[in-house]
Amino acid sequence: MPDTTATAATAHRLHALDNLRGILMWLGIVLHVSMIYAWLPSPVFWRDAQRTAAADLVIGLIHAFRMPAFFILAGFFAAMLAQSRGPAGLLRHRLLRLALPFALFWPILWIATNLAAVAFLNRMAFGHWGLDRAAITPELNAPTGPDTMHLWFLWLLLWFCIATSLLMRLPRAWFTPAAEALAWLARRPWGFALLSLPLLAASASYPGGFLVISGSFLPPWNEWVLNGVFFVFGLALFGRRAAFFEQFQRRWMINAALGGICMAASIGVGRMQGPALLAAYLYLCIGWLWGFAVIGAALRFMPARGAALGYVADSAYWVYLVHLPVTIFFGCLLYGMPWSPKLKIVVNIACTSLVCLGSYSLLVRYTWIGLLLNGRRQVRQVQLASGMTKG
Repeated sequence: MPDTTATAATAHRLHALDNLRGILMWLGIVLHVSMIYAWLPSPVFWRDAQRTAAADLVIGLIHAFRMPAFFILAGFFAAMLAQSRGPAGLLRHRLLRLALPFALFWPILWIATNLAAVAFLNRMAFGHWGLDRAAITPELNAPTGPDTMHLWFLWLLLWFCIATSLLMRLPRAWFTPAAEALAWLARRPWGFALLSLPLLAASASYPGGFLVISGSFLPPWNEWVLNGVFFVFGLALFGRRAAFFEQFQRRWMINAALGGICMAASIGVGRMQGPALLAAYLYLCIGWLWGFAVIGAALRFMPARGAALGYVADSAYWVYLVHLPVTIFFGCLLYGMPWSPKLKIVVNIACTSLVCLGSYSLLVRYTWIGLLLNGRRQVRQVQLASGMTKG
């Protein structure tokens, strides 16, 4: 007999996780805008001449926990789907929600992103708008072929879900010891230190011990391990959600503070030119600590859907898909303006958010695209009210 109390509590709390997922996706705008104005080496080659260390700080803070929290939530929701629909249902759902949008939007976004990037490079090299490929020089590390761009998360998540649907057909007893060990570690106050060791092993071969996402359609093993550990934890979390939800809420401030200490220590080791792997290890610990902290804070302070948070959650997938070329376009538009880089960051974030949210409202929310991305058709309130009046 199902535990109806636990089911009701989980349904209530899922609003918190949906709200958190929407906020994490919106932070992608903040992250990619900040990359344009950062001083430190960056995987993007479109950079404004005016830069600020504040952008580097923002990138470091967001990057520390955003993807870890994303993959924990992704694993959690994958396990939830598998429980309600079975392994085959999970596979069908993820092929529809992940594979089909990727196949439909990746070609368009790849072209749009590269056109925007070339236009930005023309502003940098020649001081005017244009699409002259002469602006792409080897020194700029221009890509040699198609990649997954910012959709690498979608690509990895698709394969994680395919693997999950296959492995769940095997006897559950095969995986129980590993899941129990993972849960036991996560419940220990010091567990994050051990959970971060496989992350360090995956990133140790990269310069400074910091893994850089390749965007490849065939990612190296390092990327699978670094992100897969969080996804697997999310799978294990679902079966133990009552205990972990309570722990995350109770310890969210402690985890946030410990993450802040690790951040300060990582920066300190780096500035003192200490062991690079130690600085990287301390930074990787933040992923667990702040990942647990933001989940706990969401459960505690954002338990209900609400109008604003509900809109953010509904639009999050679309915002995630389309935001990158928009940030590049506005960065190109602002290039050369005699504004401070901090003001440019704020303006770019605001304009990109308005374009993404506005396009969602006009082109996506009430159309087949919204149905494809979110799985449910939104009904315009005006139409609903009109129908009620006629009835």
